[in-house]
Amino acid sequence: MRIASLLPSATEILFAIGAGRDVVGVTHECDYPPAVMALPRLTSSAIGHEGRTCADIDRHIRRAVHAGSSLYRLDERLLGKLRPDLIVTQELCAVCAVSYQTVARAARRLAGDVPVLSLEPATLDGIMATVVATGAATGHEREAGRLVAGMRARIDAVGSLAAPAARPRVACLEWTSPAMAGGHWVPELVRLAGGDDPLGQVGEPSRAVGCDEIAAAAPDIVVFMPCGFHLARTREVTAEVTEHPGFGQLPAARTGRVAAVDGSSYFSRPGPRIVGGLEILAAIIRAEPGGPLPAGAAWVPLAQCSGPRPGASGTGDLPGARHRAEPAGG
Repeated sequence: MRIASLLPSATEILFAIGAGRDVVGVTHECDYPPAVMALPRLTSSAIGHEGRTCADIDRHIRRAVHAGSSLYRLDERLLGKLRPDLIVTQELCAVCAVSYQTVARAARRLAGDVPVLSLEPATLDGIMATVVATGAATGHEREAGRLVAGMRARIDAVGSLAAPAARPRVACLEWTSPAMAGGHWVPELVRLAGGDDPLGQVGEPSRAVGCDEIAAAAPDIVVFMPCGFHLARTREVTAEVTEHPGFGQLPAARTGRVAAVDGSSYFSRPGPRIVGGLEILAAIIRAEPGGPLPAGAAWVPLAQCSGPRPGASGTGDLPGARHRAEPAGG
């Protein structure tokens, strides 16, 4: 079989179930496992993100969506040369990958009847169902079953941890400017890890949250997990929120329970490593401020919470997002 994976999480699933040797092409964002780095890249971004602030990225995405432009380019010529027997993609998020319509059109132009498998999980159970579906589509049902069993065992292990003295309110921010509360599986991860998410809704897309809503939620812990950002990039953008004068009034800021995580690896991609995200959240919830955290997570220095940015309005508000209509990511 020859498989074209147009979704980073699908690429991770394919390799995890033993179908990696059949993958002939991946996206420009596929970076795990390391073996994918040698594979041909079928997509590219139409919007350069390097060096841009989250607000700037958001403006460019909005402008492209409003104009009806695609956020990603699909190399149909290369796709044809690779001669896939199966294309794996998604329809869940309009700004996370090449659109399903674009992929379907490209598939119709290929020789033969090339099936397109669309993965659209919105919860943990949905993620594990996509593993099973991918196994069935690639002839790796047994390996997929073993992977799901392993994921469930790790979830159960987190559930067996000693509960915190009081369930903390955990705000997970999937974007910083405008502020976006993580949705889909993220609130579920928070609950399983031992906390309560006052902003996100299980199974629903990430959503814009205004300054008043964040303040009213009074989170005991804030976790920054910008969609598509690894830990180093996340740490660069936290100041877009933490240096705002209103942030320091939150319980999380006053106690130093503000963390940054590798959102791209452990939270944004609905694949096997999502369980690693659960384990990271469980560690953050149980850790003392400033204490050790697992790989993929780091405390945000308190100095970043000490005062306003130069030129800040000083109104005491957090970065609002009342105007935002679409989520920044999946």
